[in-house]
Amino acid sequence: MGDEKLNTHQKALRVNLDKRWYGSFAEIGAGQEVVRWFFRVGGASGTVAKSMSAYDMAVSDAIYGTADRYVSRPRLQAMLDHEFGLNIERLSASRGDSTSFFAFANTVATRNFAGTNECHGWLGVKFQAQPHDEPSQVIIHVRMLDTDAAAQQEALGIVGVSLCYGAFFLHHEPESLVESLLDSLTTGRIEIDMIEFNGIEFRTVDNRLMALKLVQVGLSGAAMFGPDRAVLQPSEVFYRKAVLVERGSFRPLTHVNVDMMRCALEKFTAEEAVRGKPVVQVMELTMHNLLATGAMDRKDFLARADVLSACGMTVMVSDYSEFFRLAAYLARITKERIGLVLGVPTLQEIFQEKYYTQLPGGILESFGRLFKNDLKLFVYPLQEQIGGTLGTVDTLQVAPELQKLFEYLRDRGSFVGLDNFNPEYLSIFSRDVLNRIASQDSTWEKMVPAAVAELIKGRGFFGYRKGAR
Repeated sequence: MGDEKLNTHQKALRVNLDKRWYGSFAEIGAGQEVVRWFFRVGGASGTVAKSMSAYDMAVSDAIYGTADRYVSRPRLQAMLDHEFGLNIERLSASRGDSTSFFAFANTVATRNFAGTNECHGWLGVKFQAQPHDEPSQVIIHVRMLDTDAAAQQEALGIVGVSLCYGAFFLHHEPESLVESLLDSLTTGRIEIDMIEFNGIEFRTVDNRLMALKLVQVGLSGAAMFGPDRAVLQPSEVFYRKAVLVERGSFRPLTHVNVDMMRCALEKFTAEEAVRGKPVVQVMELTMHNLLATGAMDRKDFLARADVLSACGMTVMVSDYSEFFRLAAYLARITKERIGLVLGVPTLQEIFQEKYYTQLPGGILESFGRLFKNDLKLFVYPLQEQIGGTLGTVDTLQVAPELQKLFEYLRDRGSFVGLDNFNPEYLSIFSRDVLNRIASQDSTWEKMVPAAVAELIKGRGFFGYRKGAR
């Protein structure tokens, strides 16, 4: 079929006509939207060993075990493991030499009658790439953006077929698999904010790069992974938690970056609305920053990610270059307080009207969106040179026509000056660290956390060469 994109009908038919694939479909929440495609196109008897929907919670629990949340990753995994295991147990003796078994599962919540629920779901396929092979697995989390249940069900069926087709025929090209998930759909109908590859076929796949790919191709506005490199689903991480996000280039992570988060966390957790509540700390990179030099440099991205992970940081990559878009994204997935951590130069940049010409209300609209949920900016001071003037929220000057707006926001508490900083770190700048690394000046090591220095030297990140003086 060459390189041309297949529609959903063609994908389902190709699966049905390939006698290698045989397995089960277990779907909960919207109907049997995925398996319906395989029945519709014909030839399903060669593909579908079983199709089921355990809608009743008691019935579902009896099959897959109890669950705190039914539309969740643990429930999906229980479904995949159970159904795949049954296929191996029941069918291996009779057809295991010629068959690659699989189990597809989803657990979803489409729009309810009142239209008040979160419309999202977990989908996955566990499969053998070859007969008798160890299993491999792809799981995704989706948000359905259509406004009525029927359209959401249709989109769910389409993306489910693409997931099966991709796993069976594109598992050797995981990036192509990711791109194919949008076939026959648009980003206005579906969002995929988490994907994870596991198993023998994907042993060389770095899931962080796959998370980055989701953002690159527009399937998601943001992707996250933890200190252990595991990809995370943002709404599960942020669920009922206050959120503190520091935006930066982290090339590399320096003492200043760590001190900024420490200072902001002290102020953030002291606030009445946050005190005693769990807080998620996130270091955020934007796609705009990663693409600053043109094409994506994956080695550079992974170097930044690795140094953040070495310091125990949770990392987010987003396509929200404007702060008000980041704020809107965070407000959608948590009802608790949100804080953004930045330096004085970034705050000054936010007050540049040229960045808001696409908004009908210009800079006023952007600030209305940014601060509408009592969000606060935690601002770290700037000292250009040792002994020089300290730049803070109180000394910052913006354009004369915006000065009163700035003062209004400052007086209402939208800006929190971080006066609890470590003065020894004020003279550290990432660009200086990079220059010292390039010139083999070992004094850079004192400007970054010890774990970061060891990682840079051990892996040759950011142009480091052994033999530095």
